[in-house]
Amino acid sequence: MRDTVYFLAFDGFADWHAAHALCEIRRPGDWQLKTVGFSLQPVLSMAGLRVVPELTLDQLDLRRAALLIVPGGYLWEHGHGEEAVEAVRRVHAAGAPVAAVDSGVLVLARAGLLDACRHTGSWPGHIGAHVPGYAGAEHFDPLALAVSDGRVITASQLGSVEFAREVIRALDLYNPSDREHWYRLFKHAQPPPWCAGEAAAVAA
Repeated sequence: MRDTVYFLAFDGFADWHAAHALCEIRRPGDWQLKTVGFSLQPVLSMAGLRVVPELTLDQLDLRRAALLIVPGGYLWEHGHGEEAVEAVRRVHAAGAPVAAVDSGVLVLARAGLLDACRHTGSWPGHIGAHVPGYAGAEHFDPLALAVSDGRVITASQLGSVEFAREVIRALDLYNPSDREHWYRLFKHAQPPPWCAGEAAAVAA
């Protein structure tokens, strides 16, 4: 039963990249959300939040994995984190989607998952500059803030709302209409229809 979403936390991870997505994953109460790390030692996010991983990358339960999320951070641009690359390969090979934002996309590239699927990132040339073996440049979409293709979700550093929308879709949260209303709310500040009554009451 695939009921667990794993979020990778490490020193310097960009805590805002997946914030929208994580909140929506937890909201229905149907999914377990577990923080995974390179070790069980506490880490500090880029904003200084202290996070304690619940398990390590080698303890992922591939039978229960519904998604693995890799946020951005300076770690990836320095070529570190081979354990994360291997974990991404294992999760994807087991049939679950993997998702990354900004420099976290480099992990998916190092795992070879971007060579044959449509994807995006923070800017053209970024992946190739850090991943010599990257062979997917022709599939890079510079106009998209987030892309989902072949159980691989990628997003720009500016696409946290679009990233969340792709995660919501991948986990089949809400119905298609509600997903679109959610996106319009957080992207364009357009309240959904079910908020119209509340807004009218406040205005009165």
